[in-house]
Amino acid sequence: MTLLEISGGDTAWVLASAALVLLMTPGLAMFYGGMVRANSTLNMIMMSFVTMGTVGVLWALYGYGLAFGNSVGGAGIIGNPIPLLGLEGAMGDATAGTIPAMAFVAFQAGFAIIAVALVSGAVADRMTFPSWIVFTILWATLVYFPAAHWVFAFDGFAADKGGWIANKIGVIDFAGGTAIHINAGIAALMMAIVLKPRIGFGSKPMRPHNMTLVMLGAGILWFGWFGFNAGSALGANGTASHAWVTTLVATSAAMLAWLATERIRDGHFTSLGAASGVVAGLVAITPACSSV
Repeated sequence: MTLLEISGGDTAWVLASAALVLLMTPGLAMFYGGMVRANSTLNMIMMSFVTMGTVGVLWALYGYGLAFGNSVGGAGIIGNPIPLLGLEGAMGDATAGTIPAMAFVAFQAGFAIIAVALVSGAVADRMTFPSWIVFTILWATLVYFPAAHWVFAFDGFAADKGGWIANKIGVIDFAGGTAIHINAGIAALMMAIVLKPRIGFGSKPMRPHNMTLVMLGAGILWFGWFGFNAGSALGANGTASHAWVTTLVATSAAMLAWLATERIRDGHFTSLGAASGVVAGLVAITPACSSV
């Protein structure tokens, strides 16, 4: 790897973006928590919060190595975690581009945490809290960490040899549409199929109990998403600026489009529609935010 001089500006932006991405998980907890029935609120919120604990620890122990270690056998399937166990190999003078390796560790930790937490919305009222804790450990280890290696581990950045999607296919996925949104979405669909509908679904009212909480959560997600997308430039530069603006405009347009659809179809607007439009716009723009 070519070692570049560390940039104070780039490092500051990436660390600030890491904090914004981490804030998205409490925002997600509010977003999901407001949409369930009142008696499920704290359980739903805790599912997101405990993910910060389990995945945060796993990331430091071996997750970063599985995601960003040198590809085992050069196949681009999984990283070698041994040199990075406990983050030892990322400390000190280690760098990732123009930032310290530990800044990159921090930034990607937020991605790992929210990727797992996203799945929790599909198991509302259908999974015990201890079972969810076990799921976060297994899914992060067996699914997310390898997928992150495939998509985010570019040759010559954090490691000499990285993932197959990033380097062999060259997919345009600037900030995680594949490793995070598609990955978590498929997991959520499978969980919903396996666990079956909630008890009382179709016969009992299951309207969101607190739309104020949902709207606040959506606002925090939008705020944090600027770190998610613009921070993926890994520097304070023109690419980050471009991603910031497309994240604003696409999300704004998606919210208005959803509200317009509701107005035409149902004759009225809803706050849940506005929040849904915001999240849909954020997800849709993420892979291409630096390209469109």
